[in-house]
Amino acid sequence: MVLVAAILCGCSMLLPVKSPPLTLFSFESPQPIVQAASAPSVKRAAPTLIVSIPRAAAGFDSHKIIYIRQANTFEYFSQAQWVETPANMLSPLIVTALERSGQFSAVVPSPTSAAGQLRLDVEIVRLQHEFLQRPSQAHFTLRAHLLDTATREVVAWREFDAIVPSASEDPYGGVLAANSAVRIVIEELVHFCVQAATRDLPGVSAP
Repeated sequence: MVLVAAILCGCSMLLPVKSPPLTLFSFESPQPIVQAASAPSVKRAAPTLIVSIPRAAAGFDSHKIIYIRQANTFEYFSQAQWVETPANMLSPLIVTALERSGQFSAVVPSPTSAAGQLRLDVEIVRLQHEFLQRPSQAHFTLRAHLLDTATREVVAWREFDAIVPSASEDPYGGVLAANSAVRIVIEELVHFCVQAATRDLPGVSAP
């Protein structure tokens, strides 16, 4: 009996240890930001906007959810990840928000063969859950450049930054805060694009 117990114990030690299931998170679709324009003249004069594939700075271009407990030191949650890279999740949200603004004749995501008067390039500078204070906070920074496709000149550029406190000190709380930060930045991005396009592009009427 002792020998059998020893054999069973040895076999159990060889079995793989079950790890907790991986939890996947995503960005939420933003609500309409700017009321769509109803004047036909504005729609006819509005430019077509091409939205480039978003880029991400080194370290922020993966499915991993980054958190920091001290400056300049990245750590990753082992059992929580983004369902897709933040840059890939961000792209359709930006396109949808710009379409809903009603201030562009068309908003076309890249890659595309369509021609447009303007191109929007964006880069995720940071997206991280910061445990540097309590409550912890989600920190999202996005850099945007709006270019005239004919001249390839930068019409306007801006860096957007949003910090939102987390409701709980865990990945879920950080994800909810990150979604709020993303919504804030997208709202500011839409206003930036509308104002820059109507102010600086020749032949475009202000909404």
